[in-house]
Amino acid sequence: MSSTENIYLPKVVQLDRVVDEIHEVRTFVWHFEDPADQAAFKKFRPGQFAQVSIFGAGEFPASLPPSPTENEMFFTIRTVGGCTAALHRLQPGDRFAVRGPYGNGFPMDDYAGKNLVFVAGGIGLIPLRSCIVYALAHRERYERIQIYYGAKTPRELMYLPNLRAWEQAAGIECQLTVDRASDGWTGNVGVVGSLFKRPGVHVPVENTVAFVCGPPVMFRFVIRDLLDMGFREDQIMSTLERYMKCGVGKCGHCCIGVAYVCVDGPVFTYEQIKKLGEDI
Repeated sequence: MSSTENIYLPKVVQLDRVVDEIHEVRTFVWHFEDPADQAAFKKFRPGQFAQVSIFGAGEFPASLPPSPTENEMFFTIRTVGGCTAALHRLQPGDRFAVRGPYGNGFPMDDYAGKNLVFVAGGIGLIPLRSCIVYALAHRERYERIQIYYGAKTPRELMYLPNLRAWEQAAGIECQLTVDRASDGWTGNVGVVGSLFKRPGVHVPVENTVAFVCGPPVMFRFVIRDLLDMGFREDQIMSTLERYMKCGVGKCGHCCIGVAYVCVDGPVFTYEQIKKLGEDI
């Protein structure tokens, strides 16, 4: 970046296609109009985020669920306000803008040689998807890889093609659950933590990093389960969501205690989250 470049100026992208995920959640596949911008952006790390600008509507932060190992760029967005609703109204061929990537991301290189345990609930799978795909693309770097994922109903399971592929893939353990069975569901019924207690399930604690992301009630109970298993607080990783207006630590909107979520996060250990005084 040159010294004269405006750090707040987004790059124009074009929408390629839209995929319906679950109710009010869609995946938007896009590409930068300038190939140089595409190449530069591809250096992002799992767990980072970007600022999405919808012309005439505004800007909002969004997780990056693709992995740097994949060819396509996309956001998976739930409609929660005017800006996200404006994105949901776009059609393939329409343009919007993106700046970033921002944040620290998950230090996947630091986890080499460790067991990886992913625990997600609902749309909490969105920020963890990048880590999972990255780990599978570099399978030789890691020991056991386990995924525990739950949703309210079968129709609310995110990234269903990915889930089915992960269930069948060699070298990975993927277990799913729903709170309420319907639509012929024959799998586990219960909260995501109930998967830890299924016959034959063993979650390694030593030499392990646990990734946890989901709604607050799920997060609290999963953290309690992991601590009861013997996990240390610094072994548990998560992401914090805040309204990150600038993305570069200037505006202060995302300040929690002494940390700025946009630059110091959004990835934190549970130990760090507790020290920030964050109530999840």
